Amino acid sequence: MSKDLQPTVDPTKMGLGRSIAVLTSGGDAQGMNAAVRATVRVGIYTGAKVYFVHEGYQGLVDGGENICLATWESVSMMLQLGGTVIGSARCKDFRTREGRMKAACNLVKLGITNLCVIGGDGSLTGANEFRTEWSGLLVDLVRAGKITEEEAKKSSHLNIVGIVGSIDNDFCGTDMTIGTDSALHRIIEVVDAITTTAQSHQRTFILEVMGRHCGYLALVTALACGADWVFIPEMPPDDGWENHLCRRLSDQRARGSRLNVIIVAEGAMCKDGKPITSDQIKKLVTDRLGFDTRTTVLGHVQRGGTPSAFDRILGSRMGVEAVMALLEATPDTPACVVTLSGNHAIRLPLMECVQVTKEVTAAMAQGRFDDAIKLRGKSFENNWNTYKLLAHINPPDAKSNINVAIMNIGAPCAGMNSAVRAAVRMGIIQGHSMLAVHEGFDGLAQGQIEPLTWTSVSGWTGKGGSMLGTKRTLPGKRLEEISQNIAKFNIHALVIIGGFEAYVGGLELVQAREKYEEMCIPIVVIPATVSNNVPGSDFSIGADTALNTITSTCDRIKQSAAGTKRRVFIVETMGGYCGYLATMAGLAAGADAAYIFEEKFDIKDLEYLWLQNKTRIHCLNCNSNYTTDFIFNLYSEEGKGIFDCRKNVLGHMQQGGTPTPFDRNFGTKMGAKAVLWLTDKLKECYRHGRIFANTADSACVLGMRKRALTFQPLAELKEDTDFEHRIPKTQWWLKIRPIMKILAKYDIKLDTFEHADMEHVIKKKSFLGKETNRLIF
Repeated sequence: MSKDLQPTVDPTKMGLGRSIAVLTSGGDAQGMNAAVRATVRVGIYTGAKVYFVHEGYQGLVDGGENICLATWESVSMMLQLGGTVIGSARCKDFRTREGRMKAACNLVKLGITNLCVIGGDGSLTGANEFRTEWSGLLVDLVRAGKITEEEAKKSSHLNIVGIVGSIDNDFCGTDMTIGTDSALHRIIEVVDAITTTAQSHQRTFILEVMGRHCGYLALVTALACGADWVFIPEMPPDDGWENHLCRRLSDQRARGSRLNVIIVAEGAMCKDGKPITSDQIKKLVTDRLGFDTRTTVLGHVQRGGTPSAFDRILGSRMGVEAVMALLEATPDTPACVVTLSGNHAIRLPLMECVQVTKEVTAAMAQGRFDDAIKLRGKSFENNWNTYKLLAHINPPDAKSNINVAIMNIGAPCAGMNSAVRAAVRMGIIQGHSMLAVHEGFDGLAQGQIEPLTWTSVSGWTGKGGSMLGTKRTLPGKRLEEISQNIAKFNIHALVIIGGFEAYVGGLELVQAREKYEEMCIPIVVIPATVSNNVPGSDFSIGADTALNTITSTCDRIKQSAAGTKRRVFIVETMGGYCGYLATMAGLAAGADAAYIFEEKFDIKDLEYLWLQNKTRIHCLNCNSNYTTDFIFNLYSEEGKGIFDCRKNVLGHMQQGGTPTPFDRNFGTKMGAKAVLWLTDKLKECYRHGRIFANTADSACVLGMRKRALTFQPLAELKEDTDFEHRIPKTQWWLKIRPIMKILAKYDIKLDTFEHADMEHVIKKKSFLGKETNRLIF
């Protein structure tokens, strides 16, 4: 929301007398329906009329029944559907001025002066062109007698807001586009299935994914599955790559690997611009190495299926922000696009983003591949650098004589193993010896410690749970034994991967430094818990997998509820006293209420929508009195003759399953970054021939804060911690609870939403000394 929104403005009257049209254009992407749903419902909430435009720009040109009034109920049951319910089409007519005149006439006749376009950069560029020539189109329409002067005056300017829907994530200015995460889900499902057959037969698999001009899907897939090689258009391989590839595959087999995985973006090419195809790679591997090789081209499978929880939440947030941007726009406001930066929804000038996107294409065409990587954004660049470190560098012969121990603490969650694998391999690359501590702090006290090698963590990215074993035990009562084993095994640094117990355990080790010198080693805590309740990080490894489990379960429950028509479902989630899972699942699943500890509620809230058949999400410890059983019994008793009630306690299924692409990728980057930080810290703490770390900044939590991975001292985070309820005192996601409530038809005010201001793409000197367009956040 913009800070320009005055508190005196009643948000339910912002759109009175105004009309908004929403259309989807270009290729379809999972999550588009969530954006359409949010646009419609928030538009109606503000008092505006909202229209569907069916079949994209073609529907805008053809008019008639293609442009129809939307209602609150017309967007029900849309969240879980892939593609776009209102249709999309390529439209040659709209590319002509005559076609755009027809579209303008159709909008003017309906009094529509606000247009929300959900599509790729081509669709958004077309929308901006439409807006730019709007005045001229009206003049021509008046001359032709198709509209009156009065109608032209009432529709004197057109507001445009774009939302990027593209599985390729090829639009500069946003960390993620709608559909990308869901496409990655489809790809990883195939990779996991392929891995089992490939291991059985010792095969090499070549997987071709979409990405004609952008290698994001290929790159993140390679990170998420630990691929041996990835080909992307932004960074063609060096000359002689054929020899390098064959040597690498042979080395992996020599180390005991039973399979090889190669990921190819469909737009992959050599430095001379010639395409690199999956068939070409297959022939190379078969002829040179004699490996049994198979090729799989995924094609439109990547576009299909149910949208992930992330895409539903992203689409919902962007739809809400798009409506606000439209209603706050003036004739002088440039066409903007709603994007995601970290966990913030922001507005950027549309054409500035389009220009930077075109710069990427120009950089690749001119052979400036390093520039192309940088222009893609920091996230893309970090993914590429992490991949190169973990996949293309052989373990060094020289050793650092440093021993780094890794342990899992607390409850197991999906993605822990990805973090361990990345930490182990990054440590080996740095020359360190990596040690596995089994069974958490108990294992450290009992000496359950053994070396980890490069190959011992192969294939861990796709495995759920904790391969090291984990316990909730804190170190406080076994500090003497722990200190002895740190000395016995000559441990110089410690990586602790886990939830709130990992955070508290790290604090106890820091506090014990005064008594035990052995504890004076660098320590890093990597948050990994489905509860997402570790201070110092906006996200935890494992929470995304749990959220998708809850969301898919709610989809099935909603089918039952829709079939019976007279049933209320209560779903209990994990999270302890943290309402993150309940809130996000409520938004992703379209629940009508999400009860959490952080936001107090009473019997009046339970009476809300009393006579309607709804789904409620209930956090485990949201209220000591209004428990899941109490609410179930209350609804069962009071709903007699009107509706019946069912409850579902999801329990430990939320901790299980294979990790999502986000958790695999997040864990991989966190594990690698943690060990690089420890390596630098060890150099700082090396004194008189030994490691001695006793400063506050030598024991940190590695967390995602807004837009970056940051290290924050454990001791400094104590002030922001509610130890009694095991949650941070400040939680960013509480700011988006109003979105869930508005979409569920609550009577609340919008001015409590997070704020989004117009930011800009500015000129900045590149590392080559040339002036280039860069996004500055």
